[in-house]
Amino acid sequence: MTQVLQTDYLVVGAGASGMAFTDALIDHADVSVVLVDRRHGVGGHWLDAYPFVQLHQASAFYGVASTPLGGGLIQRDGPEAGLHERATAPEICAYYGRVLRERMIGSGKVSFYPACDYVGDGQFASLLSGKRYEVRARRIVDARYLSPEIPALTPPPFPVADGARVIPVNELARLGGAASQYVVVGSGKTATDACVWLIDNGVDQDAICWVRPRDPWMLNRAVIQPDPAVFTGMAADTLEAAVGAASPDDFFLRMEEAGVMLRIDQSVTPTMAKTPTLAHWELDRLRTIEHVVRHGHIQRVEPGRLAFAEGEVAVERDALIVHCAASGLRYPPLVPIWGVDAITLQPIRAGFPLFGSALAGYVEAVFDDDSRKNTLCPPAPLPNTPADWAAMQVIGTRAAMSFGSDPGVKAWADQVLLNPARIPPEIADSPDVTAAVDRVRKYLQPGVARMAELAGIP
Repeated sequence: MTQVLQTDYLVVGAGASGMAFTDALIDHADVSVVLVDRRHGVGGHWLDAYPFVQLHQASAFYGVASTPLGGGLIQRDGPEAGLHERATAPEICAYYGRVLRERMIGSGKVSFYPACDYVGDGQFASLLSGKRYEVRARRIVDARYLSPEIPALTPPPFPVADGARVIPVNELARLGGAASQYVVVGSGKTATDACVWLIDNGVDQDAICWVRPRDPWMLNRAVIQPDPAVFTGMAADTLEAAVGAASPDDFFLRMEEAGVMLRIDQSVTPTMAKTPTLAHWELDRLRTIEHVVRHGHIQRVEPGRLAFAEGEVAVERDALIVHCAASGLRYPPLVPIWGVDAITLQPIRAGFPLFGSALAGYVEAVFDDDSRKNTLCPPAPLPNTPADWAAMQVIGTRAAMSFGSDPGVKAWADQVLLNPARIPPEIADSPDVTAAVDRVRKYLQPGVARMAELAGIP
């Protein structure tokens, strides 16, 4: 038998994006929401994250608009002294659980259905009992469109022969004994986290082989901070670097010179630009790993052997292959956020997707016309290559100009911690902030125009 549920909104996906949207929506509209997720709780992929993961950005930039993640603290000691705190996976999961209980369910506006599979057409079924539900909602919100792929839930993207030892990165912290060699497979943040964690836990750098199909560009964490002078200064440096850039690669080299971008090996020009943040202490650890394999993607793993499209690499016969090679970011086509069938959550301001989800929730709450909403909030793409990153910046900047043109939306955005560009009025006239803002104004038009040329977009 199917139970019928009446609600204003059906939000499919209780990960970070779905939570940010729902939070802003119920904060500004008297509506009811049914929130559905396949997992046992809220928080999305954080519930399946590897144990030693932390946010790569400051906690203040993450979570929901109504409830700050963390205490806005600056680290007082350790390798990141002076930088803002970054939450761990357990802290993030606890935070989302608290937001669900106290903020959402406690409001009387949200009903949560965990461990349920959405099958389409407003229907979902419990993965535990099999009970089916039909939701009669005014709107459906798709918060799964850009759900990341993670190693814990994604098999290795290569065949594994009998006898070869391959584990997802999650299992690294639960080994029963040491391996003679660790082969870390992947180029992104997960792989860098695995390498740093191994080194910090006593594994000799010579016992690590890093299969890095592409070298990555990463943002310098020291300049991606919830400090308006620092963040606005970084934006000015980026725009200035773009003005004189001859190519996407030259653009990134100029940003590296300005202290915005980092690369692990300065003899190699990276081709990947998903750009998580990285701290200099992590960079120092990663540069100690000398056994780096750059033969593209693995085609097959056998005991003592890694096969590539062209050639092979010998490893220890009992080497432990650490799978960090899930694609992570996904790249479906951009679609209007407000569509005929659903509201499809996507980033709006470049590089900060949860601000975009919260912004979409606010705009949905206060505006009636979908055409107006789509004009205010065009979606921005996620990056893969340096040219993609330039395109993301151009489209995200245009989107910021668009939603910032509405006084009400701008007033809301200016007081939301998730918005990295917010400048609190009490410090807007400080010399450091004023100087950074003046530089942004100077380079904004020519910088965005040049990035558009580098990206090949109108």
